[in-house]
Amino acid sequence: MSEVKRPPRSEVRERILDAARKTFAADGFAGATIDAIAAAAGFTKGAVYSNFGSKDELFLALLDQQIQRRAELLANVSSAPSADAGTMATAVGDALMQAVRDNLDYHVLFLEYLLRATRDPAVRKKFVDHRRAVLAQARDAVKANWEPSTNLPIESVAQLVVALTNGFAIEEIVAPGSVPAHLIADVLKPLAGNNRDPRRR
Repeated sequence: MSEVKRPPRSEVRERILDAARKTFAADGFAGATIDAIAAAAGFTKGAVYSNFGSKDELFLALLDQQIQRRAELLANVSSAPSADAGTMATAVGDALMQAVRDNLDYHVLFLEYLLRATRDPAVRKKFVDHRRAVLAQARDAVKANWEPSTNLPIESVAQLVVALTNGFAIEEIVAPGSVPAHLIADVLKPLAGNNRDPRRR
């Protein structure tokens, strides 16, 4: 009998994360169990715990995954040639709005976990650390591609982008399709100044 080949650890983690996201979306963070996540991923509960110590670690890993995907999205958008900052702001805003609509289940989970973090100091600390990573990502994207035309610091513009994304996500959860597709871009364009020359990066 031939030996069954075990999937690489990276594949195991990806399958568990995918199963966790779907299970959280269906049952909520509180209602989801490690047993259900393991079954959905096709692994044992022990396999889940060997990669993630708890449900909280699973969620934070999903948050890391979202941060990475948004970073890749912004990098792809900003790598395209752009004639001016307004064009870049439009591209970034439209990409962020589409990302919101494509990931509403994540934003529902995010809101549920936010409530958990407000009630548990230990969870809050980890959650705040991850939010700092999100703001740092947004700040780097703004700094790399725009010279804001306002007196607002780069950090404030980045925080505005994150707040807009979260706020519009809530509106889309409550009433899908209620937020105009180009609204984030329309807000960002007046803040955009001279686009940076990609050769200077």
